[in-house]
Amino acid sequence: MSAFARATAVESLGDGEWRATCDSTWATQLGANGGYLAALIVRAMVSELDDPAREARSLTCHYLRPPSAGEVRVDVAVERSGRSLSTVTARLSQGDALCVLAVAAFGIELDGAVDYAAQAPPALAPQRVDRLAPVAEVPMTRHFVMRPTMGAPLYAGADDSVTGGWLRFADPQALDAPALAMYADAWWPSPLPRLTRPVTAPTIDLTVHFRAPAAAAAIAEEPVLAVFRSSTAAGGFFEEDGQLWSRDGVLLAHSRQLALLLDGAG
Repeated sequence: MSAFARATAVESLGDGEWRATCDSTWATQLGANGGYLAALIVRAMVSELDDPAREARSLTCHYLRPPSAGEVRVDVAVERSGRSLSTVTARLSQGDALCVLAVAAFGIELDGAVDYAAQAPPALAPQRVDRLAPVAEVPMTRHFVMRPTMGAPLYAGADDSVTGGWLRFADPQALDAPALAMYADAWWPSPLPRLTRPVTAPTIDLTVHFRAPAAAAAIAEEPVLAVFRSSTAAGGFFEEDGQLWSRDGVLLAHSRQLALLLDGAG
């Protein structure tokens, strides 16, 4: 098992209850990363649904509080399963404290009325970009190989809120739905290049749409191009849109989150 698979493993307790361990090495300076918690949840959902033909298509998580390192419980319910789509909900808690609420859609592959696709943004090849050194204050960064290609450096006072680059696990594994959920929140927040000082940016909600499960599953050693943009920050909140592209230009997933943007410890 990869380091990520071990860190997101779940154990059935029966009746829709799953036990997992919140691993402190997959945290930011604020605590458990939102993408990591989303990965734990979708892992439990996939296990509870137990239908390989129904791939994760959409996941939305609302974050109430970050759990501490240690045991957590994920209570999963299959709300409805139709001919092509299943709706699944989950609640991640630690002790008596509810930490995350989630809802997801799982569906079979269908013949659509029309297929069309956007093009991936241009970027330098990953072998031409230096790897970013892990950041000691952000433990999860040691689990990734990050090669920035998009936007200005951190705290550069730039005019745009855009960031991204080539991203993969340091211990590679195929990009299943939990891995893509992790990738959707693995980069630093897109407003940071616009700023000139450190801030805190905890996630309030995160939605991930999984667009090409078969193409993603075939990727292990190859990095993906992760691009994140924000158009508006107001009243202490900002939105961020993300895209995850394969090296051959397939959109694997896109995401949107609402987060806080605060001075100090928030």
